[in-house]
Amino acid sequence: MMKIYHRIACITTLLLLVGATLGPADALAQRTDGSVGLGGQVGSPSGVTLKFHDANGPSYDFLAAWDLDDFFFLNGHAQFSRTINADNVDGLELFFGPGAFIGFQDTGVNDDEVVLGISGRVGLNLLLEERFELFAQLTPRFNLVPETDGDLGGGLGFRYYF
Repeated sequence: MMKIYHRIACITTLLLLVGATLGPADALAQRTDGSVGLGGQVGSPSGVTLKFHDANGPSYDFLAAWDLDDFFFLNGHAQFSRTINADNVDGLELFFGPGAFIGFQDTGVNDDEVVLGISGRVGLNLLLEERFELFAQLTPRFNLVPETDGDLGGGLGFRYYF
């Protein structure tokens, strides 16, 4: 069953890379409106992240992720950012926003279990030289299907903006 998860992860990673490469033409290696950030996250879960930046409204962040317990999922969040004015630190932002996810759990029997739910996200971004973004985030999740259950995820990551 893990072969299916690995294939899905490979296909998703490939699609994210192609999407970032074919992104908007005016996004020239800096984080301006319409820039596309591609990177990775380690934590619970670990995965590949793709973010469409909008300075005047919500940005949109997508994560293709997997846990070591045979769980693969896709989630998306609208992210609202607020600049944090800190002494001697430029490019620091607080972000937060709602989201949703769909996951596929290997149950150890012949069937996979589909998990659907809603989530939120809160974290900090640190923009370095307007191309690289470091982030730390927490993601509370609430499973709606197949049963109601709560979970807390999060991670550390980076993105490069095209």
